[in-house]
Amino acid sequence: MGKSVLVMMEIKDNKLRNVSREILTAANRIAEEIVAVAFGSDIAKHTEELGRYGASKVYTVTNKELDVYTTDAYFQALCQVIDKVQPDAILMPHTAIGKDLAPRIASFYNWGLVSDVIDVQKEGADIIFTRPIYAGKALEKRKVVEGIPFATVRPNNIVAEVTGGSVEKIDFKAEIKNLLTIVKEVIRKTSEGVDLAEAKVVVAGGRGIKSSEGFSLLQDLANVLGGAVGASRGACDAEYCDYSLQIGQTGKVVTPDLYIACGISGAIQHLAGMSSSKVILAINKDPEAPIFQIADYGVVGDLFEVVPLLIEEFKKLQYTTA
Repeated sequence: MGKSVLVMMEIKDNKLRNVSREILTAANRIAEEIVAVAFGSDIAKHTEELGRYGASKVYTVTNKELDVYTTDAYFQALCQVIDKVQPDAILMPHTAIGKDLAPRIASFYNWGLVSDVIDVQKEGADIIFTRPIYAGKALEKRKVVEGIPFATVRPNNIVAEVTGGSVEKIDFKAEIKNLLTIVKEVIRKTSEGVDLAEAKVVVAGGRGIKSSEGFSLLQDLANVLGGAVGASRGACDAEYCDYSLQIGQTGKVVTPDLYIACGISGAIQHLAGMSSSKVILAINKDPEAPIFQIADYGVVGDLFEVVPLLIEEFKKLQYTTA
């Protein structure tokens, strides 16, 4: 198993998402040949970079219906590529697109699906997938015993590595028909900035932020650190911010190098979305807040006093190292 691995790439705003590089690195561990597939009209320019990260072949699937994601269009296109390539394994990103598309592909081919994996290794003839369970409290290892191994990979858990090598570009015309959904226009509700799912630094706020204006303070800190702003469900429910910022069991899962939790108590549902962060700093007035149990560093105090001090000190550090 694993001789030929098909990996689906994600491109956002004409830029290759970092999770695509991470999946190529994961595929390198288990494959003799890596076949990457990317969708859209302006994707050929990424071929050389995909080769640097291990792809030996890149299928560029062009069709105007693939420029914006819809389940029907991507499903039809990916099925056509799978039937052409006949891979021994498939890896996809565990993103909004991957979580929507992978189950449909698995159901269509009657394959099993291992979702949200954080590690991929080869043991003998088997491919072993590691994934978190019980809201991140434990890890389990799985292997596929029937059908081909098929998994979605969580972003920010595998370090992307450049392996070099030449790459073959294959133009593939997908036949897209009988679409149930057509996207006419995309209106972005959130501001442009660092992608929350791939940010190395996340500054998140909870109910302790008290208002939507409080999130502007968190944005200032995130800007200084080159990070992104997130939120607990409590903050979203209170309408302090948009649900697109929600982190947790029913929101996004993030694994940044640094997670700064401001005014977040630490409910289990929220911890499920951020407890794998490499370093966690918690700021809360309540010394008994559950968030302190998993935090690497804790500050007991008013976030509206602590965060401005952090911003000031980080700015000084930037000037010193400039």
